[in-house]
Amino acid sequence: MKVLTYPHPILKYRCKPIQKINKELRDIAAEMFEAMYSDEGVGLAANQVGLPLQMFVMNSTGDSEKKEEERVFINPVILKKKGKTTDDEGCLSFPGIRADVLRSEYVDIEGIDLNGEVQRFQWSGFPAKIVQHETDHLNGIGFIERLTETAILNIKEELEELQVNFEGDCNLGFIPPVEELFRQIKEIEDRFC
Repeated sequence: MKVLTYPHPILKYRCKPIQKINKELRDIAAEMFEAMYSDEGVGLAANQVGLPLQMFVMNSTGDSEKKEEERVFINPVILKKKGKTTDDEGCLSFPGIRADVLRSEYVDIEGIDLNGEVQRFQWSGFPAKIVQHETDHLNGIGFIERLTETAILNIKEELEELQVNFEGDCNLGFIPPVEELFRQIKEIEDRFC
């Protein structure tokens, strides 16, 4: 499992709700944790690894040894937001790019875990930022869409470099044509949604 980078089209895709929790989905979540830790992340949304599913994984410590801090959210919903804070943020799908992002300080989130149980958390600070970032991904929103125009100008060269790399990968056949990508998306949705 590989983390996809900007401007891969599935990063703009609004993920579909999951209807089936089974061994395959549990295996996918385990692979997502591996990919997240491998890239030194603290959160990872399903569409960042090419899956059009409303699911993300997180561990706010970023420490793979701290399994008790791992959370899987299926069909997550942020029920409440409060306060505002601006903080430095990065994203595995935008490697090497960091910028200040305005987020809510507090969130109340609900989702389903891998056992099919409803879970609800109230978080502030760093975990709240992760939840908002990953939920944005599931709605096809990258963190750069939360930036000011000035901040975008500051990272313009890095974004252009990612664009050139993506186009090169497409031309070399490392990334399938858009029609094939959407056929794959439909197949995955039929299995889980």
